[in-house]
Amino acid sequence: MPQFPVARPRRLRATAALRRLVRETRITADGLVLPLFVRPGKGVRKLIASMPGNFQLSVDELVKEAHSVHKLGIPAVLLFGIPDKKDEKASGAYAKHGIVQTAVRAVKAAVPELLVITDVCNCEYTSHGHCGIVRRRRDGALDVDNDATLELLAKSAVSHAEAGADIVAPSDMMDGCVAAIRRELDKAGFTNTPVMSYAAKFASGFYGPFRDAAESLPQFGDRRSYQMDYANGDEALREVAQDIAEGADIVMVKPALAYLDLVRRVKERFGYPTAVYSVSGEFSMVKAAAKNGWLDERAIVREIMTAFRRAGADIIITYWAKDVARWLAA
Repeated sequence: MPQFPVARPRRLRATAALRRLVRETRITADGLVLPLFVRPGKGVRKLIASMPGNFQLSVDELVKEAHSVHKLGIPAVLLFGIPDKKDEKASGAYAKHGIVQTAVRAVKAAVPELLVITDVCNCEYTSHGHCGIVRRRRDGALDVDNDATLELLAKSAVSHAEAGADIVAPSDMMDGCVAAIRRELDKAGFTNTPVMSYAAKFASGFYGPFRDAAESLPQFGDRRSYQMDYANGDEALREVAQDIAEGADIVMVKPALAYLDLVRRVKERFGYPTAVYSVSGEFSMVKAAAKNGWLDERAIVREIMTAFRRAGADIIITYWAKDVARWLAA
């Protein structure tokens, strides 16, 4: 057979307009979610020192923020609650008039078009800072009781849905959590409320600033017994598969930046709507470097967001959501 020369691809020595025209991966505001922290009070806008530009907000201030987010074209917020009281049973997490439940009602009344996602976990509400009920083992050590925790998580999810949450997002990493939540949501009549599961959530050093923001530092030990070992990729796929089997509608990889290989594997293996959570440590280290003049924040953030999308993320939960939306509109 005759041999034909292989054409060498011509590198596009392009103008900015041509580069945009042939770009393979695009960022839009449609895929962004802004995390927000809500606390009791009125007129409260408490700066989170380790996360520049982020605040703990009272409900009235949260509503103002929701209007701002909606005007920028960002479709959703993710709410975390900081209660005025904590106890061993995380009772504030599922109280009818708890801080998140109150916030959801207010936001949905003020900005009904904005999707409200609620974080379902106990760590902000427990006096010990862990994600579930703590028991003492026979050897005397304290440990989180997985099965006893499921009931509380399901109660929280239902209470959020009753308040008007559009999506519930369990972040606890308890075995069987998605199944327990899905069952109780269906029993309560919320068959159309989606579950966005923190399916592959790793024990990570990137969470430090968040624990300041959510006031959820564990009072003893750490969360490695129920969050994943960051060295285990195959286990992450098994965790995602289990959550899908239990009824998850959206799956998440958290943190994001150091786990893009798993984002790609999850998307290719399952084809489910896939979220990444660009966590507090990722945000704060870029902010710190930019403040010192070591890098261009806007350029770096756009590159990071593109990497998330290129890896396969459909949804990007990020503290930069408003900045990115503004940059895209400019």
